[in-house]
Amino acid sequence: MKEIATFEDPVKRQPLKLALFRVDEIEAPPFQRDVSESLKKHLEMAIEKLGFLTPIVVVPKGGKYYVVDGRHRLEAMRDLGAREILGIIVDESLYHYILEFNTEKPPNVKEKAKQAYRLFMDFLRESPELIEEDLFTYFKEPMLITFGFAIEEYDARFPASFYESFVSKIDHFLRAPLSEAVEERRKRAEALIDLNRVVNEKYAEFGWENALMKGEIVRKAVQKAFGIRVRTIEEEFYAAVERVKEACQSLTPEDFGEITE
Repeated sequence: MKEIATFEDPVKRQPLKLALFRVDEIEAPPFQRDVSESLKKHLEMAIEKLGFLTPIVVVPKGGKYYVVDGRHRLEAMRDLGAREILGIIVDESLYHYILEFNTEKPPNVKEKAKQAYRLFMDFLRESPELIEEDLFTYFKEPMLITFGFAIEEYDARFPASFYESFVSKIDHFLRAPLSEAVEERRKRAEALIDLNRVVNEKYAEFGWENALMKGEIVRKAVQKAFGIRVRTIEEEFYAAVERVKEACQSLTPEDFGEITE
């Protein structure tokens, strides 16, 4: 690493460094999202045409440098055979704020959930005594943790976006150490996986072939359980999931009116 300049950011006035790194000096944190091949290829073409104009953001930790913003730019530079890359070095305290970055392509619910899971597990490995509720600034939405467990440990194809509106109303951060919270998150994930099983069974019963209609089944089941314009759900997590499951099982084609696939 070769330091080029030091400066302050214009908002928080925190000290930053601009440096030139060897590409092979930079690593990805274990909780980074998966690389999108299409985005990487697009960035390769843009870099070849315009040059490398936007530095990546790097955090020093444990004697290594980790990219927290610009993973796809880094991988594009690797594929282009570049030996060096420009990076802005920020304080180690920003290491876990991965969900605040991702400016190249805003991640969808599934991608954010997978990152939340990996971030949770990283915190669990490092400091299992931390209280989950105290980490809300890193995760933003507790449902992302539950979705992450569902996707990473039970079903990689779990359609998190179908359940986002419902689960956001019943999932909350846990006032428990991560060593205990991890098992509760697994239980919540299992409950959602079982609900999704019921949704899939209803979808098969209706003989539909457009998978997006599974989302419509979830929406109708929630409406049948809690009302058409439900804004808040007071029931605790498992009771609410069970109620939606029962509503789903009772759905008939007539519940969908003129909606067709």
